[in-house]
Amino acid sequence: MNRRRTHGFTLVETAIVLVIIGLLLGGLLKAAELINSARLRSLIAQQDEVKVAFFGFEERFRAVPGDYILAKANIRGATENGNGNGRIEITATPTETILAWEHLSRAGFLIGTYTYNATESAATSPVNPYGVYRQIAYDGIYGAGTTGIPSVLRHNIKTGSQIPVAFLAEMDRKIDDGAPNLGGFQFSRYQGSNGLAAPTDGSTTAPACTSATIDSGIWNATNDSANCGGASLL
Repeated sequence: MNRRRTHGFTLVETAIVLVIIGLLLGGLLKAAELINSARLRSLIAQQDEVKVAFFGFEERFRAVPGDYILAKANIRGATENGNGNGRIEITATPTETILAWEHLSRAGFLIGTYTYNATESAATSPVNPYGVYRQIAYDGIYGAGTTGIPSVLRHNIKTGSQIPVAFLAEMDRKIDDGAPNLGGFQFSRYQGSNGLAAPTDGSTTAPACTSATIDSGIWNATNDSANCGGASLL
């Protein structure tokens, strides 16, 4: 007569199960690492692409995209002109920070086609890997700056918000100096989910993304803040 097995898993069986679980977890972690790496490469490529497009446009038309006053006459498919003052302004009418994407794409400097509208959408503006609209602007909202300080106003390409601070810190180390308030790539603060506006509360305290609003600040990469952004200075 066969003896009925009443005991639990043997040590060998338990070891096999643990090995399988370990392999599954390892695979999931590797997949997450690959996804994060792809997002980081995409962020860097997006910034580089717009830099090349911006300078190419400036070289061809002797003007900056979004601000070009003769766009409708010289760019096929352009629907609006800028005001021609040499600055891509969010306060202009039409909104030049949105119009810039139409000028760049219609002139053939960006892949895809964007059409101006006062309200941002997928038809007017590209997004970062986290689905937030990106922006080219003339302002001082980067690094330690929170407003339009005349001495630091310059054109910059904003990544858009909702980016984990650890991603931005790694991006800064790869393409610049690793300092959020110095160099060619710096932190850019955001208020809300649209990734465009500066703080409205007048606060000068350090955001969760960095340790300070002075030049000596560092990225708070261990803070796990997921609503951060950066800017490539032009």
